[in-house]
Amino acid sequence: MRIEIEPGVRLFVDVEGLGYVVDGPRLREKPTLILIHGGPGFDHTGFKPFFSQLADLAQVVYYDQRGHGRSDQRPASEWTLDTFADDVVRLCERLGIVKPIVLGQSFGGFVAQRYLARHPDHPARVILSSTTHHMGLVRKNAWFGRLGGPAAESASQAFWSNPCAETWATYEVQCRPHYNTQPQDGEARHRQVFRPEILFTSAAGEQQRMDLRPGLAGVRCPVLVMAGDTDPVTPIEDAEEIVAALPPACVQFERFANVGHGPWRDDPVRTLAVLRRFIGGEASRA
Repeated sequence: MRIEIEPGVRLFVDVEGLGYVVDGPRLREKPTLILIHGGPGFDHTGFKPFFSQLADLAQVVYYDQRGHGRSDQRPASEWTLDTFADDVVRLCERLGIVKPIVLGQSFGGFVAQRYLARHPDHPARVILSSTTHHMGLVRKNAWFGRLGGPAAESASQAFWSNPCAETWATYEVQCRPHYNTQPQDGEARHRQVFRPEILFTSAAGEQQRMDLRPGLAGVRCPVLVMAGDTDPVTPIEDAEEIVAALPPACVQFERFANVGHGPWRDDPVRTLAVLRRFIGGEASRA
């Protein structure tokens, strides 16, 4: 379905699991887990089917960010982290969601960090998965070189310095195979709606100069940071710096060995256990 979050702006939204479940003589409300997909330019389909396993514990809300996927197309002037972050609040207001648990994967983690900075009292909990706080090109290049040799290092440098169709084509061949340590679903790309113009615009613009760490100092809710130790595009060192920028009393850091980008893609068993503990902790106090 498409939900209008402000006049003329509709987001594609999919909801899995009941919000209220029968618990003896009462209806018990489950927490709501909102998933912010990566990219930019990609859509929510990368979360399926793995996150269906959490529908017994939380009501799971998938959506395509503004201008992405099956959401209405929007002008490039709206493709900003602040707009995407505020859309989380707008979506919650339209759906009547109070105190969500918000998970941001990769670029979705950029959005989640801006959401934390701009709306620190809005979430119950936040999960930052395989994300970074800056471009960190030198570090990215070194990781791709370590995993894929000079060709991958060169392709990383070329794309992130000049994001366009030509450099992306080479990056897809030389770099994307090194994102994960385990074979991936070969049909996944056929399910997604990819809008490369959003990727190129963001990677060439806002991402080049962003530093999201200052906004993390005022975080007031529990934050789970998940990172794979062989992720070349959002390296483990970036996750460590995010953890250091968060208030120590708020942060939980889960490092995944021999795991790349998106921990559930390479270690689904442990990822599911970590997520269930974190989400269930909130549920037990509801």
